[in-house]
Amino acid sequence: MLRAFLRTAAARARSRSPRPAPDDDVLLDAPDDRLAPALVAAARGEHGAAAGLLAGTRANAEWDHRDRYATRLAAFARSRAEWLDTWRATAPDDPDALLVAARLTVHRNWDSPARTELLREVVPAVVAAAETAGPADPVPWRTALDAARGARAPHAEFERLWEQAVRRSPHHYGSHVAALEYLADASPGAHGECLDFAETAARDAPEDALVRALPLRAAFACLTAPGTGAGAAAEGTTVRTHRPRLDAAADRATALSAAHPAADPWAAELRNLLVYVLVRLGRHRDAAEQLRLTGPYVTSFPWDRGTDDADPLGRFLQVRADVRAHLETGAH
Repeated sequence: MLRAFLRTAAARARSRSPRPAPDDDVLLDAPDDRLAPALVAAARGEHGAAAGLLAGTRANAEWDHRDRYATRLAAFARSRAEWLDTWRATAPDDPDALLVAARLTVHRNWDSPARTELLREVVPAVVAAAETAGPADPVPWRTALDAARGARAPHAEFERLWEQAVRRSPHHYGSHVAALEYLADASPGAHGECLDFAETAARDAPEDALVRALPLRAAFACLTAPGTGAGAAAEGTTVRTHRPRLDAAADRATALSAAHPAADPWAAELRNLLVYVLVRLGRHRDAAEQLRLTGPYVTSFPWDRGTDDADPLGRFLQVRADVRAHLETGAH
């Protein structure tokens, strides 16, 4: 963990004027400067840094940061949970410890063949934890939305949880992603409805809100639906039908990307997803610019989706090489 943290710091120093990073310098899921110390401490079995980080996001209403940090801490706890166990034993009612524990519970059950049944069993506990959270915090409710989606909850139950989340934060990105994915799962092929939902949320959000990238997530869902594989992206009926809206989603996300510094770990997931969508739309020159802006930072999502390949970093590097090849041969 410490070695990875030091590599991240070195890569950051090299990428102040970013150019495509050499393959050996690319970093997968590198933490930002706020999360990295919490992960390093957790690797030593210490929970104080994680507690301080999440308490700060709660006090400052940084809901998108809180969501992402809680998710990353829970993912770390899947393999090394001693620090979280100590934290919960020391402060059993701490809302931040309860949040990470709830996300860990959802993570652990998500990949099981019995996911639906397992998550149905834990939804009540996840919802109960959300109900004890602060009156302004949407993130525990986003966790409940994920659990309900995995449990294939009825529409009425999901809508009740959704109302609790958006009442607390009407523009919280994670809650909107959960709702978008629930809609896509509940109505396969309803790409127009997914785009409608995402475009409305983005249109109503402040200029710098992360939820303005939600149409890009809807575009991703459209492009990865059955029948729209990489070889059929330009010809598929679904893509042809919605092509103007898919391009508009990519353009909106490009504008949001431009508002962040180059080689910024926080913007890496947005830029990686944007690269994926731009390549699938055949916009290789635009994809090359996002590859330049993301610098050495690669995120597992979206490269771990829609394939049996368990090597998201390798998939990213292949796509990057393909983009370079397209530009070198004069293709657009």
